[in-house]
Amino acid sequence: MAKARTIAAVVALLVSATACSSVVEGTPRPRLVAGTIQASFPSADEISAVAGTQLTPGPGLDAPPVPLAADPAACAVAVGPATQSVYARGWTGFRSAAYEELDTDNGYVVTLVLGVYPDEKQAGAVFGALAEGVKQCPSAVRTDGNEQTSKWTYQAGAATASAFEWTANQTPSADENDWWACYRRARLKGKAVVQVAVCEAGDGNQAATKLIDQFAGKVGG
Repeated sequence: MAKARTIAAVVALLVSATACSSVVEGTPRPRLVAGTIQASFPSADEISAVAGTQLTPGPGLDAPPVPLAADPAACAVAVGPATQSVYARGWTGFRSAAYEELDTDNGYVVTLVLGVYPDEKQAGAVFGALAEGVKQCPSAVRTDGNEQTSKWTYQAGAATASAFEWTANQTPSADENDWWACYRRARLKGKAVVQVAVCEAGDGNQAATKLIDQFAGKVGG
């Protein structure tokens, strides 16, 4: 039960959108136009192959959702790296998508996020704000769009001018024993800021690294 609530909370991050955002349900359209945001995303089969388990496409967004409430408030970037706290106004293209494991109780969720900006300077500022925001937040309580709270700790990993990785670990509540973590990667590629998160009860580091390499490789600079 605890794990099910956690998975639902992770997926819910993609549907806590503003009124002007639209949610795209179900399987992506089979015909994709080269050079579009949608064409930059790996297919569900490609993602499943990296994950080692069958994942089903969930909801997607074509605009960044509103920021999540964070305590302390300075941790808004860490608790909502795919929200407007990071993907600021001025983007020219945006998409986020979730893929989840439905047939087992193991719990496995992958999220992919892509934001495109008018120029490399703006994209670089967004990427820099993401990395600095996570680094400055060791722990926080997050409140999602359903008013559900959860406590997380954040550990920054390797960082360069165009790549950043970190891990978000959820702290179980008194009635929960399940350990859960999200292994996150971000890349700056020209005018684009790309993110991948692999959330599971095991070690998702390798899968997250493979997916960000694959995803960033499909994104035009």
